[in-house]
Amino acid sequence: MTAPGPQQLDRAVSVLRAGGVIACATEGVWGLACDPGNEAAVRRILALKGREADKGLILVAGGLAQVESCLRHVPADRLAEIHDSWPGPVTWIVPHHGELPVWITGAHPGVAIRVSDHLQLRALCLGFGGAIVSTSANPQGMAPARSAQTVRRYFGDRIDYLLPGALGGRRKPSEIRDALSGRILRPG
Repeated sequence: MTAPGPQQLDRAVSVLRAGGVIACATEGVWGLACDPGNEAAVRRILALKGREADKGLILVAGGLAQVESCLRHVPADRLAEIHDSWPGPVTWIVPHHGELPVWITGAHPGVAIRVSDHLQLRALCLGFGGAIVSTSANPQGMAPARSAQTVRRYFGDRIDYLLPGALGGRRKPSEIRDALSGRILRPG
């Protein structure tokens, strides 16, 4: 599958802004994405995946400025490590102090955020104008999709748009770390 043209990227951004759910390539697997501020869109993703809402979701950004407000409760001595890891395959769990909606954070005191190094995903976030929900494109218990064909097989016409693109070179999911302690919660 080829990289999307500007019109395809614009269409994906329009679908996100209209409250739709898209599928797009990420660093290692295909993902489902939506506007994190749109509760109905987030709940649709959860229903598509068969995922419980209390687990929370990852927010992916195209640049540090898109998630800077999420970092304000992180001690200054930890911020340098976070900044040094982005853009890249490290997802950080940062405290949210109730400032983000429960449909994003689930039952957790922290929220998972990452600034991607996948050029297409970054362009999508930058075009959208903020971080987006990004979760693997697979029903609960199934393998994450590694091709557009698998996304279509899993979800058919229940997604609003499939943005053409290519996966990044990662074979593992992103590393997940706790922003307050630096502890690795999931190796990458």
